[in-house]
Amino acid sequence: MSRVLPLISTIDLWRTYQLGSEEINALRGVNMTVMPGQFIAVVGRSGSGKTTLLNILAGLDKPTSGQVLFENRDIAAMNEHDLTEIRRHKIGFVFQSFGLLPLLSAFENVELPLRIAGVRTREREERTRDALEIVGLWGRAKHRPYELSGGEQQRVAIARAVVNNPPLILADEPTGELDSTNARAIFGLFKEMVLKQGISVLSATHDSTLLAMADEVKEIRDGHLNDATDLGQRYRD
Repeated sequence: MSRVLPLISTIDLWRTYQLGSEEINALRGVNMTVMPGQFIAVVGRSGSGKTTLLNILAGLDKPTSGQVLFENRDIAAMNEHDLTEIRRHKIGFVFQSFGLLPLLSAFENVELPLRIAGVRTREREERTRDALEIVGLWGRAKHRPYELSGGEQQRVAIARAVVNNPPLILADEPTGELDSTNARAIFGLFKEMVLKQGISVLSATHDSTLLAMADEVKEIRDGHLNDATDLGQRYRD
């Protein structure tokens, strides 16, 4: 029986910034693993290092020391072409600000990554419809962002993130602009995608009420990452 390999992992990850004469350690020896089909929530206060961690995992920033392995390949050893391919096809991004283009419809916003990737018209249409159906918004496909609620806009952003069928979604405070009802709906959608599509989700959040939906909960504090699954269990109970 073949062993399932981690989708992405970090080894003793440090990120240090120089602020004048002072060194700021945003990440301090972070070790973590995301397996295929796993939903992990990273909780922490503003400035705790959540966004820094996600940016490094995506190859948007480089660690000061340590490694990030994506499907057992060291991201730091990749050239820009390889990194671009991973961002286009292997990792989907969801942000706190929805990042939708205001003049494009929901369909066109979701379809855009496929156009950039050179996917043919018929396949683009099928995959865009599938992605919008996953998030329950096919009926709103022709609407522009200003015609959608905040929760619907974030669902469009999630559809855009999954339209290339990536194995991993990185979400940075995806519910930060939403009320509690929509926030729970978005985390519920992540859980559903993990179960039905086998996608892995790593989501940073400051909202502890959402943690019960995750398979694992990690807490980041002063750059240190610790297991906090018992925190999620408290909200389950």
